[in-house]
Amino acid sequence: PGVDLADGSCAHPTIPDRVSPLLPANHVTMTKGTGLVHTAPAHGMEDYSVASHHQLPTDSLVDESGFFTEAAGPKLQNKNVLEEGNEAVIQMLQAAGSLLKEEKYVHSYPYDWRTKKPIIIRASKQWFVNTANVKAAAQEVLKKVKVIPTSALNRMLEMLDRRTFWCISRQRCWGVP
Repeated sequence: PGVDLADGSCAHPTIPDRVSPLLPANHVTMTKGTGLVHTAPAHGMEDYSVASHHQLPTDSLVDESGFFTEAAGPKLQNKNVLEEGNEAVIQMLQAAGSLLKEEKYVHSYPYDWRTKKPIIIRASKQWFVNTANVKAAAQEVLKKVKVIPTSALNRMLEMLDRRTFWCISRQRCWGVP
């Protein structure tokens, strides 16, 4: 059972001398995957929550353009994560004798509505803001905007009040639909 692995550790599969903890996570289930998965704290809210709970760093090994950074190691650096980077990781795992099985899997990446290409979620400093302060500031600024009809202002203020997640910037130079 997975519970027997909790609080254990293993060698990192691609970064020599790095030890990775084995951690339980409520979002990992046998129906949603293998039940034992990697955690990428800088690339998803569930992983970020697990990392925060266990005081893990949220370092990103991927840059803004989707390429592995120097921190990923020389065998991966400057390789596109969704292209030659995947093959490089598979080759590294094979060379280390750490690959148990390889099969094609259609990942449920979010897709960019304009290019129809997968988007890699990447944590940015905008994720780490005090939500209460942002919400209060947004509501105060909105109250200064002339809205026609005025009843729409109350609906917008109520919507802001109910908002649980905030993304201050999508780091894009263009709008979203």
